Amino acid sequence: MQLMIPPGRLDRPVDHKTDHVLGPADAEITLVEYGSYACPHCRAANERIAQARDQLGDRVCYAFRHRPLTDNSLSFRAAELAELAQTPEAFWSAHIKLMTRSMQLTEDDLVAVASDLGVSADFALGDSDAVRRARARVEADVASSRASGVRFTPTFYINRRRYDGPWDESSLVDAMLGTLGHRVRTAALDFASWGPSAGILLVLATVAAIVLTNSPIGPAFEALWHQEFGASLGDATFRMSILHWVNDGLLTVFFLVVGLEVKREMTVGHLASRRSAALPIAAALGGMVVPALLYALVIPAGPWSHGWGVPMATDTAFAIALIAVMGARVPVELRIFLTAAAIVDDIGAIVVVAVFYSGDLHPGYLAAAAAVVVALALLSRSRVYVLSPYILLGVALWAFVYAGGLHATLAGVVLALFIPTRPPANLAALMTQASTIIAAEARHEGEVLRHGPSTPALHALDAIYDRLESPADRLLRHAGARSSYAVLPIFALANSGVAINPGVFVGHGWLMAAIVAGLAIGKPLGVFLAAAAAVRAGIAVKPAEYTWRQLAGAGALAGIGFTMSLFIAGQAFPSATDFSAAKIAVFAASILSAVVGTALLWGASRQELIEEAPQSASMQVS
Repeated sequence: MQLMIPPGRLDRPVDHKTDHVLGPADAEITLVEYGSYACPHCRAANERIAQARDQLGDRVCYAFRHRPLTDNSLSFRAAELAELAQTPEAFWSAHIKLMTRSMQLTEDDLVAVASDLGVSADFALGDSDAVRRARARVEADVASSRASGVRFTPTFYINRRRYDGPWDESSLVDAMLGTLGHRVRTAALDFASWGPSAGILLVLATVAAIVLTNSPIGPAFEALWHQEFGASLGDATFRMSILHWVNDGLLTVFFLVVGLEVKREMTVGHLASRRSAALPIAAALGGMVVPALLYALVIPAGPWSHGWGVPMATDTAFAIALIAVMGARVPVELRIFLTAAAIVDDIGAIVVVAVFYSGDLHPGYLAAAAAVVVALALLSRSRVYVLSPYILLGVALWAFVYAGGLHATLAGVVLALFIPTRPPANLAALMTQASTIIAAEARHEGEVLRHGPSTPALHALDAIYDRLESPADRLLRHAGARSSYAVLPIFALANSGVAINPGVFVGHGWLMAAIVAGLAIGKPLGVFLAAAAAVRAGIAVKPAEYTWRQLAGAGALAGIGFTMSLFIAGQAFPSATDFSAAKIAVFAASILSAVVGTALLWGASRQELIEEAPQSASMQVS
């Protein structure tokens, strides 16, 4: 069984017997470089490594591993030549000479180093034991680079963790010494790259809200969210409570991200074609309609009947987090299905909030909002790719939508639809242009009264970078992380606090039962039946990579309502007691759905392993 190497980690530790190493074996810092003698960047970084070793001394152990450039024959020959050295001293002498003898690696460099090593200049044509060992050593390093996830040279690993920062001496030393800033940045990146991280933050924020609400400082914690602040200009004043700023303002960022994701999925993603989109769309629609109907069956006409939208929503962060925890047990295709269905579910939730959970409408403000939408459409149609005008108009749209009586978060979705996605860039042309500019600037290094790249060169590189990424992709990259790691946890902290007392349960049994039934029963039932009906009717095709039982497990995970369910509950139940009962029901249903979904997916994967074992054995026998 082959072990999986975690992304960004070195495949094997440094071995002083087989690796080319400078520095003591017990050094507290290990620096590994995968490099090539024909790579100009490796040759430039060579001096930075020397400076770092001068500064750190015996605290650092440096190892070099070969990763020859695939499109350069001299690169492989140089690596094999260095491996013909009989002693470590001879290797490092050849290494330095191959890196520094000329501006770029040439045939003359190989001839000179071969002479120093006492081998023939045409050694690569030979088939001696020494040449075979050298070739095998280079191939072993190349295999190690693949296992470690090396994509380009040079790639550095500090204490077995890939270093993705700048290659200058100061940055390398800061990373190797593990300064506070570097440790904080590395820990943050590690946490963000961990699949369940967003879900974990939501759980922590929820637990914190419940604990604080039921602690002695509960009244003060509740009063905090009702503190008002805003802005005034003359006689005009605009003020809202912190809770409203979170739910109406900050959550707009979340809906902006949802809108951008919807746009991406419908243009280049999993919803781009009818065939690929049919199954998750059908499942999502079923997962919205059936819970709402089940809620309506349980709750008769009355003050609670307006809460039918509460069990319709799926919390994407929690569902995807649980699937990420199960790792390879869940097929990638099932993750894609659940993600796409959750995005369609988000669209439905946005429409439901906008249409059914808004206040009294004010035509004048809505007309102003429509004018802003026209301005956004003109900007997009004119191919304006600067983000700032869209953001300014988005703020105006938010204000007019809020004043017009619709839920202000709708502005985030509308704004996302008009932020342009440019056609893909000509990557080869742009990279050639960037390389030309960098090479031209490098020729000026060391000139008198010249301290770095010129301003025109920096502007040109900035324009190239701007062209590589569309405004929609750039905004999604920046706002997406803030939505997952700031907006949603703050929303959970502000809305999840519920006082645990027997009085909440009195008289609210049917309300809580309707929400739990809608999420824990209606959601998986709707997802499964709608998906099966779509496949039976020939509208959609279920991928063979996952079973119907696994699809049922994904449907159960869709019953984790949480964020959007709490949001809709806050709009549907103005009474604090009703809202508290709805919160508890959402929590209970989400936990139940998570347990059932995880059990179904875990059990399905184990059953597949049991069924595959006899098949594998029979195949081996035959």
